Amino acid sequence: MEPGEQALQRAISAISQSDPLIKLLEQVRMGRMQRSDAGLRAIAIAWLGTYQKVIEAGALSRQALRRLDPTPRLTVLIEEGMLPSDHHAVTALRSSFESALQRAAE
Repeated sequence: MEPGEQALQRAISAISQSDPLIKLLEQVRMGRMQRSDAGLRAIAIAWLGTYQKVIEAGALSRQALRRLDPTPRLTVLIEEGMLPSDHHAVTALRSSFESALQRAAE
């Protein structure tokens, strides 16, 4: 496996390990957790921080970053009412992603 592919796989692994959408979103949809639950929000914010650190690590190509685009996940978190679109963690992740994309080489 090439170094770039290895970096991408490590990034995907790090993001996936703490991804709240898979399990927690199901709990919200089933009514077992409230969208406004402080614990749920803390988990989502921590996950966004992990996502941001992975993106800012700088070892990813533009193509790899495109595969890690946080936009779909952020959209789900926002549409489900788990985080507002103007939350500092959401805006920081978007900004970090755009900056990393601009700096990255193909």
